[in-house]
Amino acid sequence: MRYLLDTHVWVWMHSFPEMLSDASRDVLQDPGDSDELLLSPISLWEVCKLVEKGRISLFQDLEAWMAAALETPLLRLAPLDLPVFLRSTTLPQPFHNDPADQMIVATARLHDATIITRDRLIRDYPHVRTLW
Repeated sequence: MRYLLDTHVWVWMHSFPEMLSDASRDVLQDPGDSDELLLSPISLWEVCKLVEKGRISLFQDLEAWMAAALETPLLRLAPLDLPVFLRSTTLPQPFHNDPADQMIVATARLHDATIITRDRLIRDYPHVRTLW
């Protein structure tokens, strides 16, 4: 199974694992041999912006935290490329106007991935699979 981590899930798994649901924690702590974890590069930018604006505090320097968090077993960055940009602007409507969420959903649809997210707006969107 292929999973795409929403930004908050990626942060929580490395800094606040108690915030994860049991189902998401099970997948993230013990992915199966055929499981793959994807992360959209937009999530890297979102974390940088959250730190910049003081909305989250990490337990170490941002650059060091990023390097460590990107070393997650089975995690790979999904492409943030023209197909994602195009698909993010042509998602079946209605979908909300957050560009980062649009790119995350477009990435999941392009890679046939289930999004691990607590975000109710994404979970209620019928055109993508989610897990929480």
